[in-house]
Amino acid sequence: MKALTFDKNSDSFIYKDIPVPRPSDGEILIKVSACGLNPVDAKIRLWKSMIPASAEHWVPGLDIAGEIVEVGDAVNDFSVGDKVLCHGDMLKPHGGFTEYSVQSASTVIKHPDLEAIQAAAIPCAGWTAWRALVDKLDLTHQDSLFIAGGAGGVGSYAIQIANHIGAKQIITTASAPNHDYLYNLGATHVVDYKNSDVIEEVMQITHGLGVSKGLDAVGGDNDILVANLLKFEGEMVELVRTLRPEQYQDAFIKGLSFHQLSLGSGHRNGEAAKQKMICAGLSFTELVASGAITLPSIQKVEFDDVAAHLDQMLQQRTVGKLVMAF
Repeated sequence: MKALTFDKNSDSFIYKDIPVPRPSDGEILIKVSACGLNPVDAKIRLWKSMIPASAEHWVPGLDIAGEIVEVGDAVNDFSVGDKVLCHGDMLKPHGGFTEYSVQSASTVIKHPDLEAIQAAAIPCAGWTAWRALVDKLDLTHQDSLFIAGGAGGVGSYAIQIANHIGAKQIITTASAPNHDYLYNLGATHVVDYKNSDVIEEVMQITHGLGVSKGLDAVGGDNDILVANLLKFEGEMVELVRTLRPEQYQDAFIKGLSFHQLSLGSGHRNGEAAKQKMICAGLSFTELVASGAITLPSIQKVEFDDVAAHLDQMLQQRTVGKLVMAF
């Protein structure tokens, strides 16, 4: 089968013909219809040390929509012919930038009533946003929320989740060309991070109090920004780096609380962790299928162009969603 692989020695994506993998106990073989492109795929050079030295053909690509063509032993909830959606395990070699992918049956959900290219635009960003706001922050209509990076995949979904919940303020950052887009998604305030003092503007919006909840979907030093915008006993979720409370202003005096979140950790911390990921997937995907959540603009990527687009993702901020589809 044709596949896009990553070679850790040359730090490059390579197109190859490789054997079709076979599912082991508890696994399924999926004929891939579509696979979303995500920053974690593009950043494989940064986490390649976790790839085993013995790995011969490492196929990236986490967000897979497709049809089951073979099931391994001990698979009871799915059958050949079922259409499924998943956020795959980045530490396993059979990702979705190929024709067939092996995944654990315990980490997939039934395919929503959407086109495959739409479904594959959901898991990494959408399920992460759901887990951050619902599972970690327990966002309510009484909360004011600040999101660093509203125009990205996670940010655009987070704005819509917060709007669906009814948060009283949804404040985010974006460059000026993206402001109308984010207001249409439900943001109450959008701050131009390139030409404004973000802390000063958010404090004006919140009458000097700060926000009750925060989400960093960008990384870099944005964890410091989000933490410094929290009010007394505010909470934040960090998605990109390890938290560092010692660098946040008055973190102890203000009684701030901090959360880390990695959606993929659901694959490696037992059945309860898998269930957290699956429950988030079911809840968020149901909102998309019902029309309560709007998908970003989706650009279809041909298989032969995936490597080039992954390289480009490292050089610029991507608005909307790139999805490979056969």
